[in-house]
Amino acid sequence: MRQIFLDTETTGLYPDQGHRVIEIAAVEMINRRPTNNHFHVYLNPEREIDAAAQEVHGITLEFLQDKPLFAAIAQELVAFVQDAELIIHNAPFDVGFLNAEFGRIGLKPIQTICDRITDTLKMAKEARPGQRNNLDALCKHFGIDNSKRTLHGALLDAELLAEVYMAMTRGQDSLLIDLQQVKEEQAVTIETSSVKLRVLQADGDELQAHRVYLDGLKKAGAEHW
Repeated sequence: MRQIFLDTETTGLYPDQGHRVIEIAAVEMINRRPTNNHFHVYLNPEREIDAAAQEVHGITLEFLQDKPLFAAIAQELVAFVQDAELIIHNAPFDVGFLNAEFGRIGLKPIQTICDRITDTLKMAKEARPGQRNNLDALCKHFGIDNSKRTLHGALLDAELLAEVYMAMTRGQDSLLIDLQQVKEEQAVTIETSSVKLRVLQADGDELQAHRVYLDGLKKAGAEHW
């Protein structure tokens, strides 16, 4: 099972108003184990960054001037998320921005590229209705150290999201461990080369009784048919 934890930073809140993606980070996990394989890139948005957005992530247009355009990294991103489960906090936001970027260069929506998309914000709201369920609140709830998160950054947020998701679905971990233990317990190897079998020979009376029994079976079969 291949899972990708993904996060983006953007120039603003609304892709339909021309706002663009300026950072993408994706962290890989296979069978609920981190692989240390990740995708991370900053992008030149070719437009101004809203002041409110810049206050959140701290990324300046000056910093992005020499960074690649989305079109230059699109195929690499597609290859990284292909056929994996995408896990995103507030997935409609990131998916909307990524699909807008894909659409600009004639690529299909990301839903058609990955296996499925899981929204951890939706999961958290169902598990903790009426409570704050942003990434900071969930880190605090599950005891995850997010002290380095002074600003929103896609790579750090993707890594924290992976930890939060693992904490939210810890029961699945236990189930996998239990199944593995059962397999190990059932995988018993028996060495037969050193086993000596005792062979008991039938005596005359037992052989005679067996012949009588077989004759009775033959007779019963003939009467039935």
